[in-house]
Amino acid sequence: MGRVTGKVVVITGAASGLGKADALRLAKEGATVILTDVDDAGREVAADIARATGGQTRFEHHDVTDEAAWGDIIARVEKDFGGLDVLVNNAGIVVVANPEETTLEQFRRANAVMSEGVFLGCQAAIPVMKRRGGGSIINMSSVASHLGYPVFFAYTAAKGAVRSMTKSLAVHCQMNGYNIRCNSIHAGAIDTPMVRTSFAQLGMDVPEPGTSNPQDPIGIGRPEDVANLVLYLASDESHFMNGAELLLDNALTIQ
Repeated sequence: MGRVTGKVVVITGAASGLGKADALRLAKEGATVILTDVDDAGREVAADIARATGGQTRFEHHDVTDEAAWGDIIARVEKDFGGLDVLVNNAGIVVVANPEETTLEQFRRANAVMSEGVFLGCQAAIPVMKRRGGGSIINMSSVASHLGYPVFFAYTAAKGAVRSMTKSLAVHCQMNGYNIRCNSIHAGAIDTPMVRTSFAQLGMDVPEPGTSNPQDPIGIGRPEDVANLVLYLASDESHFMNGAELLLDNALTIQ
């Protein structure tokens, strides 16, 4: 316990799925957690986490594609909590369409949320983290940035941008002595509402998390699997990890 005690954390897309699991895990370990989402169900999620952990949480309604909103939220966090230590850029959407089916509107929307949203978050967070003396930026990419997934064409493109962007951010912060670590997580299929919706659209059954069989040897992970990795990157235990792309996929990408 207490691996991130005293740290102030902002997590986007935290009303459900991975963001919700991340928020609970970090709150259990002592962090002050600000959950943001366009889904106002996140307000009750934040309250539930505070009750369950005894920690301090807050919910902010937040569209990650809105540059002004980013500035407002990060400024409030600095004013109310004294700074920002960790940013988890988790907000995401999925479009089930191949390259020929994907509309320009779908492509732009996917990149606005998952690529531009990450850019805006990092740009807003870095000055505040510099004033704090350092921090950790954790960007959710995907195994889709390593593999070809035609049916998730727009999603794959956006996550590829996150992968490259994170490396450039890491080098920039390291070269300038900011003491800000920037790493990306590349998870395979994880049992979240978004993944279940995607599987349903493709007519696929969702396997039981943590199990595998000869027909599906990879299986599917749990949100807690990702949350444990987020905790490590948020903590000072990862002080020398910077610019890494961490694969969490049960060996999917190396087969």
